[in-house]
Amino acid sequence: MNGLSGGKLRRSAAPQGLRPGVPPVSSPAIFVTSTKLGCEAGRQMEYLAAIRVPAMRRLIQMYYYRYENAEVSCFYKYLMFSYNIIFWLAGVAFIAVGFWAWSEKGVLLDLTQVTRLHGFDPVWLVLVVGGVTFILGFAGCVGALRENICLLKFFSGVIGLIFFLELTAAVLAVVFQGQVREWINEFFLANIRAYRDDIDLQNLIDSLQRVNHCCGAQDPVDWDLNVYFSCNGTHRSREKCGVPFSCCITDPADSVVNTQCGYDVRSRPKREWSDHIYTKGCIVALEDWLPGNLYTVAIVFIVISLLQMVGIYLARTLISDIEKVRFSY
Repeated sequence: MNGLSGGKLRRSAAPQGLRPGVPPVSSPAIFVTSTKLGCEAGRQMEYLAAIRVPAMRRLIQMYYYRYENAEVSCFYKYLMFSYNIIFWLAGVAFIAVGFWAWSEKGVLLDLTQVTRLHGFDPVWLVLVVGGVTFILGFAGCVGALRENICLLKFFSGVIGLIFFLELTAAVLAVVFQGQVREWINEFFLANIRAYRDDIDLQNLIDSLQRVNHCCGAQDPVDWDLNVYFSCNGTHRSREKCGVPFSCCITDPADSVVNTQCGYDVRSRPKREWSDHIYTKGCIVALEDWLPGNLYTVAIVFIVISLLQMVGIYLARTLISDIEKVRFSY
């Protein structure tokens, strides 16, 4: 009895594979690596997706394989750089011209002159345009070369804002033509008052009157608003009751500009004015010019809009490529 029981105990205690006729049985795995589990789960999900759920297959492909060949397009990258380097250099040129003009007028030596000007200083426009162009060009160039998403988003956002403001201004100018005409008239009259206060403003008004063959905002009488040309004052200016030389009707054969041709013109009878000066106002001249050149204005607006859209497209394309590359890692 003890022998049998002892034999049974010895047989039951024998290791598997050592007893004759008993094949070894592999024990179940207790420890499984996360990689193996992930691969098994991935294969099962892919199998189910390929057979039953096509939409799930695309989702699995996105999250398991992501972007295998994701890279930033060199073509768009350097096209964006070339596009912006032109504007960046243009901005530098505008800023340099603006500060040069201020230095010629002595503004840089006495900055209080900026606040004493009652009219429009064209240098401000040059500096603002140059500053905005410089900043946008810098952001576009550095953003493209360094693949900086923040700079590229800033560039595309500001360009989009400028385009929206341009479109809004064009729509408002068409809808509120009367108010726009009145605002332009007041702006011109304010600068007539400050004609002698700034040499750049003076040159701008002279160029406008000479090119458009006009004088004053509505007519030559508007020059009464300027203290030097006024007929009503008690001053003893030699230009009293006259107009600037840019209002004079010149002979194309004359090679020398007569800057005194407008002296005492308005002291004569009005019927004689047209023999010596232009009697049409610049606002009226602008209204006459616009309908005949509407296609030119539209083409300029379309070209500027297309350039802005190209810049936005290049920036958004680069942003998309950079985000794909970062997501693939």
